Amino acid sequence: MNPALQGGFVTVMAMVYALLTLATVTGWGLTHYRPERDFQELRQRIYSWWGIVLICTLALGLNRTLAIGFFGLLSVLAFREYLGLVSTRAADRRVVWWAYATIPVQYFWVVVEWYGMFIIFIPVYVFLLLPVGMVLAGETRGYLRAAGTLQWGLLTTVFSLSHLAYLMVLPDGRYPGLSGPGLVLYLLVLTELNDVAQYCWGKLLGRHRVTPKVSPNKTWEGFLGGIATTLVMSYLLAPLLTPLGNGDALRAGLLIAVAGFFGDLSISALKRDLSIKDSGDLLPGHGGILDRLDSLVYTAPLFFHFCRYYYF
Repeated sequence: MNPALQGGFVTVMAMVYALLTLATVTGWGLTHYRPERDFQELRQRIYSWWGIVLICTLALGLNRTLAIGFFGLLSVLAFREYLGLVSTRAADRRVVWWAYATIPVQYFWVVVEWYGMFIIFIPVYVFLLLPVGMVLAGETRGYLRAAGTLQWGLLTTVFSLSHLAYLMVLPDGRYPGLSGPGLVLYLLVLTELNDVAQYCWGKLLGRHRVTPKVSPNKTWEGFLGGIATTLVMSYLLAPLLTPLGNGDALRAGLLIAVAGFFGDLSISALKRDLSIKDSGDLLPGHGGILDRLDSLVYTAPLFFHFCRYYYF
């Protein structure tokens, strides 16, 4: 087991499993005592969360290189799902394969801890490379849309999410027991908790919609309630999982809450544009991978750079 998986990490994971157990028992109770109502979607969501948490536990407990490979696989699946939603030109088939080929390269920079190449490979080199393939294909109709579609997809599903993996390789030893898996777990818990809290506060108190045309269920009350909840949890969890001081823990919590909200809205806008409800059906009760990773698209890179700038 990864030596960083100790103390606070184990405590927080135990709390997560306890919450899932409580949710499962609650779901069974609701089904038994309210048989006239359909709680199938709720049960599916809970069962999917069990699968997600178990997989994340295994990933963070594995050899560091294997854990990075797991995040790389997530990017492959997310990019594949994204391409299944958007239309690509027949002339760009070769370029699409080039785009896929950049994913293992991006995660290779993480494995060898080459930060300079990691941070510019997709935004600079791949940004310049893919249009070359499109130009050589000789098709000009729809060029701008095709180039923008591929670039946005890679930046979202690969570049942004790869920051999760790079959290795993921030210098070990500077904060014994708190690097790597602890930072990833902190980010994952707060990002997903923020989503749940915004949903619950919105259902309970929501009256004023933030962006009715993008996501009618998003309210200012849910947004502010999610921020308050995330701030409290960021403060409580920071000593267990991160090197963050009290003030920085609150700033990180605020960053994650606000960024997560707009990451969710960004993917919601994509789905509205494509006239779909869910990005896929891989996760029963949740939809597709993009439906579950939407907030992380924003929180992963921003939290990574926050930590790296102030602590590493």
